[in-house]
Amino acid sequence: MPLLISGLSAIADKYDALLCDVWGVLHNGREAYPGVADALSNFQAKGGHVLLLSNAPRPSAALPQMFERLGIPLDAYNGILTSGDATRTYLASKTLGEACYYIGPDRDLNLYEGTGVARVGEAEGEFVLVTGLFDDETEGPEDYRAQFEKLVARKLPLICANPDIVVERGDKHIYCAGALAALYEKLGGEVIYFGKPHRPIYEVARHRLAEIAGAPVADARILAVGDGPMTDIMGANDAGIDALFITGGIAAADCGPTPETPEGPRVAQVLARAGVTAVGAMPRLVW
Repeated sequence: MPLLISGLSAIADKYDALLCDVWGVLHNGREAYPGVADALSNFQAKGGHVLLLSNAPRPSAALPQMFERLGIPLDAYNGILTSGDATRTYLASKTLGEACYYIGPDRDLNLYEGTGVARVGEAEGEFVLVTGLFDDETEGPEDYRAQFEKLVARKLPLICANPDIVVERGDKHIYCAGALAALYEKLGGEVIYFGKPHRPIYEVARHRLAEIAGAPVADARILAVGDGPMTDIMGANDAGIDALFITGGIAAADCGPTPETPEGPRVAQVLARAGVTAVGAMPRLVW
């Protein structure tokens, strides 16, 4: 059973760096959770380094301004790495070609800008790039089944720029690109994932932490913080990094009667069902 703790301070001395998830840990899409900025700042004050590790399907340069609007100040973290950053690097390599059929909201169109890849219609695409649903407020994966059957028949590979299945937006659960990618795979299509829980993003994260800290940070001194058992916690486990499970995020309904009151046995069951382990668990990221 994971150790239910009341704050990050209970285990902070064991670690020199945090790989901290964003959506579901720092904010809910509408506003920052109370206490998160203080938790990060206090960790930094004891000499720690904070790298935000997000499955956001957009370049990290676009995020600090949004975080500030939500209530997460610039000085609460040392850097940001997104699945969008990793996706852009891959797109620029032209490994799959230069003609991309894009699926996702207009707000993520800057993902491929400047990579040399052109957005084309469905019939002209050499591959599919998915950052999310066209309208995640009203659509679900099944709305794409007929289209995906045609794309799979053409053997078009699909790039998933956000492996998350769902996230919270306020008090709603919203489907992400990972839900579409799962359907594409189920239909027999090839999917290339960027972001958590896949190992490449952790290799990049280690390099970024070394740049921030001025020297490599040992895996044993890195703590991954996240609310997604199948992304944040699984990715950390696979990378050999300790994980702190935030129970009040996407898995809140399974962890306790309310997001603020996780129950140890239920938390343990959630983690066991995902086949993952955590060194601790708490409802929200607080100091």
